[in-house]
Amino acid sequence: MNLPLKRAVVTGIGALTPLGNSAPAYWDGLINGVSGADFIKQFDASKFKTRFACELKNYNPEDHFDRKEARKLDRFSQLAVAAADEAVTHAGLKDNPAINHDRIGVIWASGIGGMITFMEEMKNFYAGDGTPRFNPFFIPKLILDIAAGHISMKYGFRGPNFSTVSACASSTNSIIDALTYIRLGKADAIICGGSEAVITEAGIGGFNAMKALSERNDDPKTASRPFDLDRDGFVMGEGAGAIIIEEYEHAKRRGANILAEVAGGGMSADAYHLTAPHPEGLGAFNVMKNALEDAGMKPEDIDYINVHGTSTPLGDISEVAAIQKVFGEHAYKLNISSTKSMTGHLLGAAGAIEAIASIMSLINDVVPPTINHFTDDPAFDPRLNFTFHKAQQRKINVALSNTFGFGGHNASVIFKKIGE
Repeated sequence: MNLPLKRAVVTGIGALTPLGNSAPAYWDGLINGVSGADFIKQFDASKFKTRFACELKNYNPEDHFDRKEARKLDRFSQLAVAAADEAVTHAGLKDNPAINHDRIGVIWASGIGGMITFMEEMKNFYAGDGTPRFNPFFIPKLILDIAAGHISMKYGFRGPNFSTVSACASSTNSIIDALTYIRLGKADAIICGGSEAVITEAGIGGFNAMKALSERNDDPKTASRPFDLDRDGFVMGEGAGAIIIEEYEHAKRRGANILAEVAGGGMSADAYHLTAPHPEGLGAFNVMKNALEDAGMKPEDIDYINVHGTSTPLGDISEVAAIQKVFGEHAYKLNISSTKSMTGHLLGAAGAIEAIASIMSLINDVVPPTINHFTDDPAFDPRLNFTFHKAQQRKINVALSNTFGFGGHNASVIFKKIGE
């Protein structure tokens, strides 16, 4: 017997981003068009092709952990736990005796995981005489699934617990997995999202070697230029975003503040190239089409798209081509924006913080802007509204968020204003 699918809603959010160390601070930075880019402070990048990134500002682990505990967590796990704590508190799940901890899960994402820990341990090993003297926390700090484990242990949440990895689509996949578990009645609530912390020698050097990063060292704050003629690559970001996805009736019974409904999600593969998108946007077309079908919506139902929009020459073109193919004439009625113009690209955490931006746009009826636009690119139809320069007010009932990852992984999720 096929039972009806349950509804999934958002009841809490949390964020640490280059624009602010809470969800409200992040949103304030977005709507005010603030650039999070600056010269790298976490290591000496003076000899690197790219010497800037979107780092967290004024992040202190001891604001969230005691010193001994902080040493046991890689930075990506620290950010995960901190963002999750904001979201769990916001949702009213923290220290709540009325919830069933066996039915609260954690699905957490990262594209790379504990790169900082790996680098530190390898530096120490090769600086010695070859005798292995590894930190006993090396592997537990490094492995990508450990963030989900730390979140569950902090609150005693014993429901489904695992991690999703699909490069830059990772945390959107975590949201879609959470949606599926809620729909099927496998959990009452899921803490989902993602974190990333790879502003390191290996992270910047590796992406430089791929020629993926902007090298605009003379003007870091305007280096992330989605849809601009002179875009030259993405800007590395770091941070975390956490979202509480909850079963609708469960949220209503406990009097939760419902922020939005998760209407549907879609996934697809480019099946084309390791790093380049399909030139005709085939994977992007399929993933948006799949998300609309899953949500039971038509293209005309969408008001705003928070695009992947990384500021790469090929990626921006293929995504816009896919949007025009999916939405047809309605594409000219959409607002489109790339918040990566402000936050940089948070890799595996990008989908989570951009989902939060989409949710906040629904709540506030405001579209955050695409900043750093200087020169029109003739590859883009001038009738499209990229929300350049300033935030725009408009009625937003439904928002779609796109994320695409190396390897051809595509994921899209749709949020809508909550209705009875």
